Amino acid sequence: MRDRDDGPGPRRVHETHAELGDDTPLAELPSGAPRSASPNQIYANPEKWRIGREFLSRYTGTEPEAFQKQVVLTNFSHYLERFEAIAGDATRTQGSAMTAAHSERLGVSIIDFSIGSPVAALIIEVLATADPKATLFLGICGGLHRSLEVGDFVLPTAAIRDEGASRHFMPPQVPALPTFKIQKFVSQIVADRGLDYRTGVVHTTDYRFWEFDERFKDHLYEERALAIDMETATLFSVGFASKVPIGALLLVSDLPLRAGGIKTKESARAVFRRFADLHIEVGIEAMSEIAKRGEHIRHYRW
Repeated sequence: MRDRDDGPGPRRVHETHAELGDDTPLAELPSGAPRSASPNQIYANPEKWRIGREFLSRYTGTEPEAFQKQVVLTNFSHYLERFEAIAGDATRTQGSAMTAAHSERLGVSIIDFSIGSPVAALIIEVLATADPKATLFLGICGGLHRSLEVGDFVLPTAAIRDEGASRHFMPPQVPALPTFKIQKFVSQIVADRGLDYRTGVVHTTDYRFWEFDERFKDHLYEERALAIDMETATLFSVGFASKVPIGALLLVSDLPLRAGGIKTKESARAVFRRFADLHIEVGIEAMSEIAKRGEHIRHYRW
C-alpha cells in the first residue's frame, strides 16, 4: 500500500543527519520530493528532528540511541515497577517530565508519559527520532458498551478524534487507526493466555468531566463507541503522521454510563490491584515477542 500522494512511490533516502551530529538515517520521502516537503512532519524537517532528539533525551532522561526498538507507553508508575521486576536487567532513567526504563534482555523500553492528548502527541513526535520498530500503548478506558465489565481488555480497531492535538498532524477526515500487525500480535498473546478481549471503536476526548454533561453523553450513545479514553486517537494519528508503528491494549477501569460507575480513588486502586499486572505482562510479552522474531511491523509502504 502506498501513500495517496506519493506518485510513483516512495524511495528510501540513505543520507544521514551527519550535519546534525548523529547518524540517524532520514526517513522515506516521496520520489522527487524536496527536502522541505511536509515541513510539519518531523521526519521531513532536519531542524525539527534535531530538536526532537534533544527533547526526547531531556524529557525521558534517555538518549535516543539507548532506546530499544520495541517501546511500551503507559500512564502509570506501577507499570514501570512491574516492568523492572519482569526484566531483571532494566535501567531506569528520570527526565524532566517523564520516566523510562530499558531492558536489553527483553529488547523493550517503557515510558511513563503522564496523561492526556497533548502529551501523547509530544511523546510520539520525539520518540520518532529513536526510530522504534513497534510501539504499544497500555492505557485505561471507560467502558461504554453494556457488555463491558471492569477488568476487560479492549483492543481498538479505530479511535474517534474528539481532541485537539491530532488536528495539527492530520486532516479531520482521516481516521485514527492502529498499526494492524501490532494489534494482531497483541491479540494472539491475549488468546494464548486463555483471555478474552473486545475489539471496536474508542472515543478519545480531551474533556475530563464529560460524565456530567448530558448532551455529550447523548452523542456517545449515537456513536455506539465501545469505550472512551484521553490518548488513543492522538497516539494513532500522530504515529501515522510521524511514521511510528503503534498499537494499543486498553484496560476497562470504570463504567461511567452506569449508575455508580464513575471511577473513584478507591475503585481505581482496586482495578490496579486486580488487573494491572496482567495488563503489563501481556504488553511486555507482545513487544518482546516482536523483538525476538525481528518481524517488519510497518508492513506496507508509507
